Amino acid sequence: MVRKKEYTRREIGEHRLRPESLMMGYGYRPEWSEGAIKCPIFQTSTFAFKTAEEGKAFFELAYGLREQKAGESLGLIYSRLNNPDLEILEDRLSLWDGAERAAVCTSGMAAIATTLFSFLRPGDVLLHSEPVYGGTEHLITNVLPQFGIDVIGFPAGPDGPAAAERALSEESVSDRLGMIFIETPANPTNDLVDIAHCAELAAKYSNGRKVAVAVDNTFLGPLFQHPLKFGADLVIYSATKFIGGHSDLIAGAVVGPDELVSRILETRTFLGTASGPWTGWLLLRSLETLKLRMTSQMKNAQYVADFLADHPKVDRVHYLGHITEDHPQYELYRKQCTAPGSMVAFEIRGGETEAFRFLNALKLIHLAVSLGGTESLAEHPGTMTHSDIPAAEQPRMGITPALIRLSIGVEHYEDIIADIEQALDEA
Repeated sequence: MVRKKEYTRREIGEHRLRPESLMMGYGYRPEWSEGAIKCPIFQTSTFAFKTAEEGKAFFELAYGLREQKAGESLGLIYSRLNNPDLEILEDRLSLWDGAERAAVCTSGMAAIATTLFSFLRPGDVLLHSEPVYGGTEHLITNVLPQFGIDVIGFPAGPDGPAAAERALSEESVSDRLGMIFIETPANPTNDLVDIAHCAELAAKYSNGRKVAVAVDNTFLGPLFQHPLKFGADLVIYSATKFIGGHSDLIAGAVVGPDELVSRILETRTFLGTASGPWTGWLLLRSLETLKLRMTSQMKNAQYVADFLADHPKVDRVHYLGHITEDHPQYELYRKQCTAPGSMVAFEIRGGETEAFRFLNALKLIHLAVSLGGTESLAEHPGTMTHSDIPAAEQPRMGITPALIRLSIGVEHYEDIIADIEQALDEA
């Protein structure tokens, strides 16, 4: 297979193609691989150079030994650096967010860690929203400080902007701000973080050095929220979730401007966090049905959330689709999100005992962590995904013993509701 640059065509005449259409062939031509409609799996560790001079030129670009010439691109060297499956996947991933470039990693955590270590140095301050995914929380609060990086949290939700500004009011903090990392909607509470406000803070405190704003967009995926439009610099995904969508792979991705993603790709090369060709091929397959799956899941979630809101054994439902005009984040939701997604959290009447009874009684919905797959999943954040957060700190972040998180799949919504209803009876 020979990669060429005419794959960047996105129009038919003057008609611009949508991302869901481009997922079927963008970045690849059948004639490059014996007429195969789908890109083959390039299961190889290394690639042969045509000449020694070509090998030299490729390595000069890979290691930044010289500037890239006009029309020149990095050739295939070694699958830790690049691979046709990953290159085509990265081309397609960038389309959903309107990004210049993408980098695919071995997991969502690999994407987050590679990004943080690309931009933060000892003595820097990382400002981050709370709550975030438990693995991210551990990396931020337990690992980064070991490298001399200070971390300061602020709450997701309506109090977030004021709290973030208070956190940066001290000169000793604001002078060292190296990055802002947010997760919106927040996992597992669905509280929102104002992306544009974070971008304004980053610009205000750049002090001659760019402060990048990175957004974990996993909950709404590349379909229902586009952080780059609101001033974010980088968008991070656990591609295991909606992008992969079948609970059969582990991967992560970062998209953004070429200048910043290039730095992440360099770090990825030497940390060895690049994903493999088989995973890349599976993700290419999944991207073709991303819009169909996420739309179906979103519609199902609306039915489920409405049912839970009316149930006498449910105290509270956390669902973006229930944000009404009197909600303090209504305007932010309308501005920042195009749809509510398929993540629903609710607080069962009682506490951990009742939550466990409910989870143990489920028959169709799987009791498992992760999210965004075709099947519906349920878990208990306080003792599972967010158990690393001290129990005394969890309520401050909205994580209560009664909180249950649901990832709604593509099953028939009446079947999902029937399972939830009988499990609530058992609780």
